[in-house]
Amino acid sequence: MPVYLPPLSRRRFLKGSLAASAVAVAGGCAAPGAGTGEENWALLSDIHIAADPMLVHGEVNMTRNLNAVAEQVIAWPKLVSGVLISGDLAFNSGEPADYAAIGGLLRPMREHGQPIHLALGNHDHREHFWSTLPDARTTEPALPERQAAIVRTAHANWFVLDSLITTLETPGRLGEEQRQWLARSLDANAGKPALIVIHHHPSLGGATGFPLEDTPQLLEILRPRRHVKAYFFGHTHRWGVYREESGLWLVNLPPVAYVFETGRPSGWARATLRAEGARLELRCLDHTRQDHGQVINLAWRL
Repeated sequence: MPVYLPPLSRRRFLKGSLAASAVAVAGGCAAPGAGTGEENWALLSDIHIAADPMLVHGEVNMTRNLNAVAEQVIAWPKLVSGVLISGDLAFNSGEPADYAAIGGLLRPMREHGQPIHLALGNHDHREHFWSTLPDARTTEPALPERQAAIVRTAHANWFVLDSLITTLETPGRLGEEQRQWLARSLDANAGKPALIVIHHHPSLGGATGFPLEDTPQLLEILRPRRHVKAYFFGHTHRWGVYREESGLWLVNLPPVAYVFETGRPSGWARATLRAEGARLELRCLDHTRQDHGQVINLAWRL
């Protein structure tokens, strides 16, 4: 059963323990509030946290940015069902001290009752991550060496995948074993919309910046399975929402840390899941930006 960073408050812990018992039979992680109405999720990417809380890169203090996002998530009037972080957790080479710092920075959200699901990117180190944050390690029987999980909610299932090849090797790759697991898992959970979370962006339309190498093989899995509705990713340090030719939504999450191109937003996205689609709201760290609060409604393909 996948393990994740669970909420820490006693009330939520007891509630989560009951949910975990049910999941042990069904498989996957259950989000608090599954089975209720509208669900709100905080979607983050590219936090790039270093052991040194004073480190600045690209004129940005990454620790300060993550603290600001955590405060916004906690202050939201409605408790979010969970937090998803789509990789590049560590600043550069995924040192154990980086992950120790990450654990401390994520603690306020966990204490507020929010479970946190973590994917890995090319700046992460899988073994250091697992040894430093053992509760965050996934243990899918078919993927013992990958940080992959199914997170089940009332309105959708999140499939969190691992595209890390080797630390500091910039492109991403899922690999045959993980793709086969994904195809089997999608078929076994076809009764609910499926949302894919991968650190690397798809290689489409002349994409640059070292995308996912096995994009064609992945799309062969996703396109014909109409219950797959969206692919969420980071890596490019950009914000953007596009619709692929099959009707699949491609959502490029903004970085919490620094941007690669001046003028791009940094921040996070609030996703509200509904039966027929999702509402995305861009939450910029700079609230004076014109695109702060931008709303994009995703209607699921049929």
